[in-house]
Formats: sequence, structure tokens, C-alpha cells
Amino acid sequence: MKTSLLKLPLFLLFLFPVDNIYAQKTVFKFIDNSPGYDIAAYYFPNYHNDDTRNELRYGKGWSEWELVKNALPRFEGHNQPKIPLWGYINESDPKVMEMKINTASQYGIDVFIYDWYYYNDGPFLEKGLENGFLKVEKNNNIKFALMWANHDWVDLFPQNPEIPSAPLFYPGTVTPETFDKMTDYIISNYFNQPSYWKIDGCPYFSIYELFKFVESMGGKEKARAALEKFRYKTKKAGFKDLHLNAIVWGVKIPASENELKNPAELLDFLSFNSTTSYVWVHHVGLDKFPETEYKGVQDKYFKYCDQYVKTIKQPYYPNVTMGWDATPRCSQKVSFSDFGYPCMAVLKSNSPENFQSALQASKSWTDINLKTNKVITINSWNEWTEGSFLEPEREYGYRYLEAIKSVFNSK
Repeated sequence: MKTSLLKLPLFLLFLFPVDNIYAQKTVFKFIDNSPGYDIAAYYFPNYHNDDTRNELRYGKGWSEWELVKNALPRFEGHNQPKIPLWGYINESDPKVMEMKINTASQYGIDVFIYDWYYYNDGPFLEKGLENGFLKVEKNNNIKFALMWANHDWVDLFPQNPEIPSAPLFYPGTVTPETFDKMTDYIISNYFNQPSYWKIDGCPYFSIYELFKFVESMGGKEKARAALEKFRYKTKKAGFKDLHLNAIVWGVKIPASENELKNPAELLDFLSFNSTTSYVWVHHVGLDKFPETEYKGVQDKYFKYCDQYVKTIKQPYYPNVTMGWDATPRCSQKVSFSDFGYPCMAVLKSNSPENFQSALQASKSWTDINLKTNKVITINSWNEWTEGSFLEPEREYGYRYLEAIKSVFNSK
């Protein structure tokens, strides 16, 4: 049967086993999804059931799907649990990832920016990319890139808010030797892939917590030297240069750097090429508990953008956040109060229609502020336990993806 499953009523999709859903790849017609723009969705790879570290801590076959399954409503009208329309699928299976790539391409996603982890003892959560995405024969329908998520990895699976601080499993601080080894790994294993995303011929690489990177390297001078070496190795490998991007919530002056007056000077000193954001809540507090209105947060975020771009020389790529609900990572066994992340307020009224309005606002802002390389980041493709995902879910199906296609596909 060649009828696309995307055209079927949502209730009929439950009648199809996951293996049959893969068949949709045969009916896609790939198009220039977002002419004039690069739509880059963050991808959080903790949804495969064969990660060695996770198995050691939580048991064989564990993935963050367990938190999605076990989520409960925490207040009146709270919409939990979320039910994925594709089921609790394994992203390290190339067939699963082929389906995701095809769907993302069909609806206007140009890039998956992987949350990518590498600690002093090596990589973490890499199998979703290496065994999934990179094993898909035709993965060039969309591109991929890395955001080095160099934050501390703590136990949020789930977190008990009655414990003062979550146990630290893997420190985000790495040695200079680790960073050097890591960049060799990146260039040889990722940059050389035909599907790796480049801006003006330069592989895109983003750093999540810039201040932690500077501290890891031993100060701004050594941090600059480490990045210059990364650039040198990238060019030696045959690329035009390296495109370094900073996630701006992590751009602050380390306590040891008295000579730098503001974060913008740090970006200049380290020769970053661009900046962007990961999620709206990094810039806008959710001031009403347990729910804060989506539209109000959107308006405050774009006001932040207007002010921020006046302070930097690098282009800023705006972000659109689909939603926010981190309660699946908050222990379901304790009373729900405003303890702080992940036991915090959620975004309310993040309907597909309001998401589409935010996309349109980002497009308009981009047209005013970026003349070339019009990049827009989206949070996110699959942050299910933070309530921000584009993958189809029971309530709205494919409507968030349809919103992207409606705004950015002019054909």
C-alpha cells in the first residue's frame, strides 16, 4: 500500500506496528525544505536501549523512555504522560533513524544538532548518532552537527527534590589532553562525513557552557590556544575553516578572568563565529507556577534578542522553543512544588498554532537581523522529558512539524 501513513487519521496510526511505519520512507518526495533558511533542531540522544553507562546505573535496556512512560499529572489540568505516536522506539536502530530523517526532511528540518557528550573517560550517548544516524544509507536528506554538551551530568532520572543536590556522575570539566583527543575524534569520525553540516564550507561546532570550557583549559589564553589548534587541525583535514558557535547562556566571565569586562569580549577573544540559544527558559524565567503562558515567554525572549544583538559582533541565530515541561524528570513520589529545575513551572498554551506564530516571529526577526546564513534553532526534536519535542505525539500528531513546513516551505 503506497498511501503515506502521514495522511491517515491519527487513530489509525495506532493500528500499524512500528515496522510498518518505516514504510513511509518509500513515499516521501524530498524538496528544498526551507529555502533561504537553515532550520536546525536540537537532538537529545538518550532514547536508545544499549548505552553502556545507562545500563550500569539503571539496568539493561534502560533509556529515558522510562521517565516518559512513568510521568504523572502533577497539578489539575496537567497533560501527562505524553504518548509518542511512533511508540518507544530505539534511535540506535538505523531503520528508526531513517524514519526520523525522512520525516524531518519532509517537514522542513534541515539539520539535527546533536547534544554530544564527551568526558575525561570518553564519549557518552554516542550510539544514537553512530549506530543510528550514521548507519542510515541515505542520511544526507538532512545534515547533522554537534553541540558539545560539556555540562555536569547529574542524576535527573528522576531527581528527588528533597535531596539538596543531585548526585554528580560525570563532571563537565575536562583536561586539555581530553579536549585535544576529543577534537581528533570529532574531525575523523564526524567532520569527514558527507552529511556533516557546514556553514560557508566550515564544519559547525557549538559549545554549550563556554565558561566551563575556559576553566577546563586553564584560562582564556590556553582556551584560545586550544581552539586555534582545533581550527588548525580542521583546516589540515581539508576544510576551509571551523565554524565555532557559542550557546549564549553559557557565556559568562570566569571568576579568574579579571581583564575581561563582559561576555562579548570573551567571544571576540576566542574568535567565535556565531552565537545561538538552546531554549527560551535560559533567558526568560517562568514566573507563574505551575504554568506560565507561552506567548508571554515568547515576547520576552524576542525582546532579549533585540537587546543581546546590540552587545556582540557575531551573528546571533534565534531560537524557537516548542514547549517546556521537565516534570517527568522530577520524582513522581514527592509533592510537586517549585523546587527549581526539573521541579518547576511548565509552559502553558504551547499549541501548534502558537508555535507557528513563534516560528513566524523568528523568521521576521531573522530577516531583519541576518542578511546571510539565516539559521534558526529549534528546541527540540525529541526532548520528551523536558516537554519540547517535534516528534509526533498522540494529542497533536504531526501538527508541530506541519507548522514548520507552513512557515518555511514557500513551494
